[in-house]
Amino acid sequence: MKNKIKSNLMFAFIGCGLIANKRASTISKNSIQGCFDIDKTKSKMFAKKFNCKSYNDCKRLIEESSVVIICTPHRYLDKYTLLSLKSGKHILVEKPVAINSLKIKNLIRKRKDLKKLKIQVGYNHRFHPSIVKALKMIKQNKIGDIMYIRSRYGHGARKNYDKEWRMNKFISGGGELIDQGAHIIDLSRIILGEFVKVDSTLNNFFWKSKVEDNAFLTLKTINNKVAFLHASCTEWKNKFSFEIFGKKGKLEINGLGGSYGEEKLYYYKMSKNLGKPSLKIWNYSSKKDISWKNELSDFIHSIKFNKKVSCGLNDAYMNMKIIDKCYKKIKR
Repeated sequence: MKNKIKSNLMFAFIGCGLIANKRASTISKNSIQGCFDIDKTKSKMFAKKFNCKSYNDCKRLIEESSVVIICTPHRYLDKYTLLSLKSGKHILVEKPVAINSLKIKNLIRKRKDLKKLKIQVGYNHRFHPSIVKALKMIKQNKIGDIMYIRSRYGHGARKNYDKEWRMNKFISGGGELIDQGAHIIDLSRIILGEFVKVDSTLNNFFWKSKVEDNAFLTLKTINNKVAFLHASCTEWKNKFSFEIFGKKGKLEINGLGGSYGEEKLYYYKMSKNLGKPSLKIWNYSSKKDISWKNELSDFIHSIKFNKKVSCGLNDAYMNMKIIDKCYKKIKR
């Protein structure tokens, strides 16, 4: 990636999988202090790729760094967040932060007296250029009062997907809902507001697993605004679609770049006499997913100028409360 982020902050990576590699690819190699993973092979490969040190002692890595980026599987995210908090470090932790809302609430309590420390939660979809543009247009009242949202987010999995940690309920906390579904819940919340009613259907159509491969959600606010959401790992072809329906028009986001196809924003403006709307399209044709870089730049800005982070633990808590309700429903 060209124009990598240069900073006098030194970053530690805990967890060296796919997401850690995506995040590290945005940073100048001179700014990466080192990495840690319980899988030493992954840690050594990461260290070689990004010209940093592979640590055997996680605590030492945290102590020798300025910022900790936590990209472990879900079950261990809050553990390393708490460890980094105790060491007085700024933290960027991957979503969903923990496998349930109670664990996130515990983190919120623990950091109560550490307000100067910044904790950003990795809901990187907020930083896709199409979504940034759409949020700006909503603020400008381009589509009027919003009525409802409709979204589909899915992938076709991959060979041996059923053997990955995401299919292990103990480690992941759940299936497609807590994985990709969390992103579209988050986006729906920041657009429509908090949801007071949650209805869901979780299914395992294809994969022989204890976690769901499809999640269907209907979420409703106190003002009867509705989000219809579907997260799936039986989409077969990677898909991202997010539609926002207002009384004066509609915004539609398709694609996220890379395997999800070109990222485009469609603006359908209603005519005064109804009928066929006018259409304007923004094409964000970058082959790279720049949301990772945009998110980290925003986080560094928060640290440098002591600003509130764009997405914090309270956001993660509210998202997870919705996910908890869906999982509790199937346990009844």
